[in-house]
Amino acid sequence: MFDVAGLRVMRAIAAEGSFTAAARSLGYTQPAVSQMVRRLEDRTGTVLVERNGRSVRLTEAGTVLSRHAVSVLAALDNAESEVAAIAGLESGRVRLMAFPSSSATLVPSALARVKAAHPGVTVHFSEGEPPESLAALRAGLCDLAVAFTYDGTDAGRGEDDLEGLEVIDVLTDPVTIALPVDHPLADRDVIRLSDLSDEQWIAGCPRCRGHLLELCDQSGFRPEVSFETEDYVAVLGLVAAGLGVALVPRLILASVSHPGVRTLELEPASSRAVQVVTTPDLLRVPAVRATLDALCASARELDLSATGAANLTV
Repeated sequence: MFDVAGLRVMRAIAAEGSFTAAARSLGYTQPAVSQMVRRLEDRTGTVLVERNGRSVRLTEAGTVLSRHAVSVLAALDNAESEVAAIAGLESGRVRLMAFPSSSATLVPSALARVKAAHPGVTVHFSEGEPPESLAALRAGLCDLAVAFTYDGTDAGRGEDDLEGLEVIDVLTDPVTIALPVDHPLADRDVIRLSDLSDEQWIAGCPRCRGHLLELCDQSGFRPEVSFETEDYVAVLGLVAAGLGVALVPRLILASVSHPGVRTLELEPASSRAVQVVTTPDLLRVPAVRATLDALCASARELDLSATGAANLTV
């Protein structure tokens, strides 16, 4: 029934007392103001303005409409200001979900970049392995999901349909093998999985366990998995205690190490891709795009070479 221009006219008439003055204050012509009033009266089905020569007086209905116009237009002005602030990165909220081994390395650096460049933008962060984070993205519970996938698979890995989502590769994370320092093969630089076919194994999250089983199958054996934990600090502790060996992505070694563990390169090499997943529409939101750019920049600065990772400790 109402439009913003009509509400502005009713407010101006109430404040100025005539069509001419109202038109002048709004930058309209007097006939345009008269036409807007007639259109409002047609839509409401009642008289809003009583004409009396050059002056006008609002009817009861016109007074009610002009009174409500004040609060409605104020709310619209506030909404316009808030949207402009979000578009200009003066404010905004981003919900980020990332897998645990990235939350100690990639994520903190990216969040610091966002805070420094756009202090008005708030990033809410929570942890979740890829199946959980991708489901949250689909459900509208997060805006960016930091996920990973191993060679030969995609981030969905059959657990989630990635159709219609934007998947951005940000980092290649080599996979190493963790052995106790006193292991007979720990003095090597490179090792084949087939050399460890008789070992007990420590497995991580479901997709990490799946990767382990796939690699071992390619090497001609099925690993004996004796321990399962998604906590890589615990994984390294179990390895150091001589309870088993494990596959460890090098990103882990950028934040944690253990003096009782030595990591070796795999032959043939294996890696996982660290990816950021979002939707095409969210990618156009300035705060979401800025957070994605920060994640990409932080990923480029990570040194995941064998030397770089080995020199970083807890």
